[in-house]
Amino acid sequence: EVQLVESGGGLVQAGGSLRLSCAASGFTFDSYAVGWFRQAPGKEREGVSYIAISDGITYYADSVKGRFTVSSDNAKNTVYLQMNGLKPEDTAVYYCAAAQKHPGTSDYLVPGRYDYWGQGTQVTVSS
Repeated sequence: EVQLVESGGGLVQAGGSLRLSCAASGFTFDSYAVGWFRQAPGKEREGVSYIAISDGITYYADSVKGRFTVSSDNAKNTVYLQMNGLKPEDTAVYYCAAAQKHPGTSDYLVPGRYDYWGQGTQVTVSS
């Protein structure tokens, strides 16, 4: 059974940092691409970052570029999202998702390109 489990969310002041983890099981981790997405109340789910596990290619939404860093630990079947310089507008539920067929460049942050999703973890940034 494919499972993705996010952790690491919480409440932090503006300017602070959090590191989210996405632990994967039930599939060949290093052949997949993993995306991070977020959804704030009343808003659509938006893509935040992408990583191709096999070759380490990464991609970021403009809104988080320079502040967020995605990485993977293949030995632990885990993808991380290090979030620095957090802003109140980063408040959302964060999800990781895995895609067996790597999305094309223009689809890195398109939710519909991903096959499996975690349950999400809440990130709240206070001003």
